[in-house]
Amino acid sequence: MIFALLVVVFLVSWGLTGLLRRYALSKSLMDIPNERSAHSVPTPRGGGVAIVVAFLLALPVLTSLNVLSLPVTMALSGAGLLTALIGFVDDHGHIAARWRLLGHFIAAGWILFWLNGLAPIELLGVSLAPAWIGGILGSIYLVWMLNLYNFMDGIDGLASTEAISVCLGMCLVYWCGGVADLIWAPMALAVAVAGFLCWNFPPARIFMGDAGSGFLGIMLGAMAIQAAWSKPELIWSWLILLGVFIVDATWTLVRRLFRGDKVYHAHSNHAYQKAARRWGHKKVTLCVAAINVAFLLPLSILIVLGHLSPFTGAGLAYVPLACLACRLGAGKP
Repeated sequence: MIFALLVVVFLVSWGLTGLLRRYALSKSLMDIPNERSAHSVPTPRGGGVAIVVAFLLALPVLTSLNVLSLPVTMALSGAGLLTALIGFVDDHGHIAARWRLLGHFIAAGWILFWLNGLAPIELLGVSLAPAWIGGILGSIYLVWMLNLYNFMDGIDGLASTEAISVCLGMCLVYWCGGVADLIWAPMALAVAVAGFLCWNFPPARIFMGDAGSGFLGIMLGAMAIQAAWSKPELIWSWLILLGVFIVDATWTLVRRLFRGDKVYHAHSNHAYQKAARRWGHKKVTLCVAAINVAFLLPLSILIVLGHLSPFTGAGLAYVPLACLACRLGAGKP
């Protein structure tokens, strides 16, 4: 039954992406290249809605099959719908940044309500999430994950490949950690994104848009919070596997803040964007997938097996990634 469901999720995502492409072409919903663009040909946008529909349709079915709890389904469905709606409206017009941010924090609060907040996380023997502090940290984390995924969706196939490799990687981490019952939500999300990637792999025939990228960011963040209640170290596995996106987006943001730039203005100064201008979209996208599988995934597994402390694992993952971002000139104009 679950295998059949995953096949349906893929087909719904793939087919709906094609329909959305035709709709975008008929309505001239195009991403027009400008001086900050990584593409040179006008391309339809908004295909990420297919990921949203396919994944959210799968959640109640997984719940009915008793492999996903009702609170998790409520958390993912409610926050996902709100985030996707905000992104969809912004894709078709414009929403002021303050109202977008308010909606993002409401979505984060919804997730934390249904998942019982942020699980107590220990770092060097100190609890980082007691009571209300966990709520604040959890909200900031979820909103940052949502927005950094928007920032990192700038070249063909990158956001999709990241989501698939991270989700499938975490399925393996769950299996190694003895919590295989957690694999179904990330598995369904990976399959939904795979259907879209058939249209988005370089050279892309349709772009994801904010409706899709923001949705993916907050879904991945929510799954990490869910996993931490089973094993606290699992959230560190998530953070390490998402390291390429987290480091590039955070490094670039901090560097622009220190330089006095208006960080809410569009730019093309992320490390991955500079790499794509040198080597092309496909090479950069495949390199990110290779980093996730060959470098970050083993570290994530060692942490859940107890062979590596979260602090050490995060350092081994993030320091080389930060050096790479610096080397590529992330954040420099």
